Amino acid sequence: MVSDLPNRLELSGITKQFPGVLANDNVSFSVKPGEIHALLGENGAGKSTLVKMIYGIMQPNAGEIRWNGVPTVVQSPKAARKLGIGMVFQHFSLFEALTVLENIALGMDAKIPQRELEERTRQIMQTYGLTLDPHRTVATLSVGERQRIEIVRALLLNPKLLIMDEPTSVLTPQEVEQLFTVLRQLASEGCSILYISHKLHEIKSLCDTATILRGGKLVDTCDPKVETSRSMAEKMIGAGLKDINKGDGRSFGEPKLVVNGLSTKKTGDFDVPVNNISFTVHAGEILGIAGVAGNGQNALLDALSGELLGEDRDAISLDGRSIGLQHPTDRRRSGISAVPEERNGHAAVGDFSLSDNSVLTARDRIGMVMLGLINFGTAKKYTDKVIAGFSVKAIGSQSTASSLSGGNLQKYIMGREIMQSPKVLVVSQPTWGVDAGAAAAIHQALVDLAASGSAIVVISQDLDELLALSDSLAVINMGSLSEVRPVKDFSVEEIGLLMGGVHGEAGAA
Repeated sequence: MVSDLPNRLELSGITKQFPGVLANDNVSFSVKPGEIHALLGENGAGKSTLVKMIYGIMQPNAGEIRWNGVPTVVQSPKAARKLGIGMVFQHFSLFEALTVLENIALGMDAKIPQRELEERTRQIMQTYGLTLDPHRTVATLSVGERQRIEIVRALLLNPKLLIMDEPTSVLTPQEVEQLFTVLRQLASEGCSILYISHKLHEIKSLCDTATILRGGKLVDTCDPKVETSRSMAEKMIGAGLKDINKGDGRSFGEPKLVVNGLSTKKTGDFDVPVNNISFTVHAGEILGIAGVAGNGQNALLDALSGELLGEDRDAISLDGRSIGLQHPTDRRRSGISAVPEERNGHAAVGDFSLSDNSVLTARDRIGMVMLGLINFGTAKKYTDKVIAGFSVKAIGSQSTASSLSGGNLQKYIMGREIMQSPKVLVVSQPTWGVDAGAAAAIHQALVDLAASGSAIVVISQDLDELLALSDSLAVINMGSLSEVRPVKDFSVEEIGLLMGGVHGEAGAA
């Protein structure tokens, strides 16, 4: 419920300039007490810079921030939290060697006895339906589970304004509804919420107001409930939104990737290995695999890419040749490319240039190495091609991966693999954190790759994505895979129940 009280937060003429980039250009908008306010825009539109200024991570070059009607300079995140501003970041600020509870404690400005903190943490988890063991080590958690830590940590501060950056990117439909119930309850109690998401159907369902940025400028403030997802997306990109063109009368070729009784061993106390998984993907086919985070998706991708080796060479076959014991480099040479869900540190090295990151995975298929020496010219040329082909907003091929926004890094990583034209592409969360326009472009690139004869496996928690892309579909649950069926034979409700059902049921479905 939106309050008639004075604005909780008001931005007036906010401008932020970096060398060669005007990130925010005279942006003004306000958020009322109890309002759920969406902040929309393409990757690089200025959303992250804007919320970092609200949260005190950086300062504007011009303009004014008012908090409860009072002009305020937010000097630091600690000052922001003292005001009552909490933030859940898209990229996690967690220490992997520490436990969930230890990471939460580090995010608290006041020292709280461990027993009291654990009790409060468990209460928040119970209230929000965020199941997590406070004593688990972060290194053992999936991306979805790590995101829950950030949410709990912010809510423990009892914020008056909660900034949420892509909070549902790894949640099932049921979990999203649980989160929305909590956010609506917070709003009804007077907490303002600034909500950043590329899932426009969520914006329509949840938000009272939407502010849309493009190129650092405010282009519209609208009521999302009277807009369509398409109209908001077109305002974001400043052009018409293209539909996925899968072509008429699609047919598949010979079996490309055959997985037969694939199992992996536990690599830690809390990981979920895969158990006796079997499926076949034909040339030209896109197989979608749905599942709640932490149900064996990482083990499946690592087993297919060769990062996690099994004991049966015949468990994985490519073009009829057994590759189950091949290492990642040999599998790439054979024609398998893979994109893991964690882009920072796994899919890309943050301190490396984009060109050097291209060398890491494309050196053999693109011919970047001759007689043991790297041909940096070839690497640069290929990287420039990826940047142009996937509209990556970067200064150039020598930009470090860490300098890109999350969505632009995702576009680079997807482009780097797709443009190698692999025989098989296995990708987890292909459009995590990217805007509607970029997601449509990535989806079309995947469809085009399949049309060229590649076999594609898409592992995702985004059911809209899977239903739009996939020809066939299965659900992974506690390391077991349901029967693979044509996507048209599934309903959203059935997939959601399989994703969130009793452990092991999907494997018996």
